[in-house]
Amino acid sequence: MWLKAWHLIAMVAWFAGLFYLPRLYVYHAMSTDQISIERFKIMERKLFFGITTPAGILTLILGLWMLFDYAWVAFGDHLWLQIKLTLLSVMAIYHVYCGKLLFDFKHDRNVHGHVWYRWFNELPVLLLIAIVLLAVLKPV
Repeated sequence: MWLKAWHLIAMVAWFAGLFYLPRLYVYHAMSTDQISIERFKIMERKLFFGITTPAGILTLILGLWMLFDYAWVAFGDHLWLQIKLTLLSVMAIYHVYCGKLLFDFKHDRNVHGHVWYRWFNELPVLLLIAIVLLAVLKPV
């Protein structure tokens, strides 16, 4: 149970970062003065590398540990787990793409407007809902 508890704690921190980082991108994309732009670059970098990425890595490590300890034998029998892992792969791709956007902002190469980032910010919410429902309800 300790393993699951730490996995959930890391997952909450990871998702918190992935909820907040695109919100910072919204405000960064709206900024026009250099002081604000530089402040957002610092905030985004610290959030991505100081919280979000370590929490994502810890979530992955602990999740794989649980998978191999408890569920690997029955992996093929649980469609819910296969779907959950697929959605987590999408989440990991989203995380990496957030890092790409971070570097675009860092080098003043952002090509998206604040409205695009508002929509982009909704994907982790939908993924979180689906992942939690699959993990708790195990419907298929």
